[in-house]
Amino acid sequence: MDKKRLILLLTWTATLIWMGVIFYLSSQPATQSAHLSTGLKDELLGILGHFIPGIESLEIRSLDFYIRKNAHFIAYFILAVLMLLALLQSAVPKAANLALLICLLYAISDEFHQLFVPGRSGQFRDVLIDGAGALLGVLVTALVINRISRRF
Repeated sequence: MDKKRLILLLTWTATLIWMGVIFYLSSQPATQSAHLSTGLKDELLGILGHFIPGIESLEIRSLDFYIRKNAHFIAYFILAVLMLLALLQSAVPKAANLALLICLLYAISDEFHQLFVPGRSGQFRDVLIDGAGALLGVLVTALVINRISRRF
């Protein structure tokens, strides 16, 4: 297998795996999802405790909310990066526009999917957060690729 085909295969494989990860996380019932957010919050507070003594004992309820919303943003930022790289390797015209469109459609389908998961609900606000993450992912990736291609 030549190098170009291998890179094409790897970019699409990474993209599809990441889409699977998003689907898997969205399939978790609300109790499991909340447990994951709480665990992440506790770990974060434990790390911050080394720099800010006593912070672990604070009850920061809204931190769970921000962790979940940032997870949406970051997940779709990563998806957009992977999707754009895969589309560029496939030599698709207007790859950035298509990557953003695919990410938005996936975000909508993901929120629809959550309507059928116990304790979860589809939120338009989450689609907006996902879309913002995807938009930034496409912009950053396009900027980095543009800068790299100028250097070489």
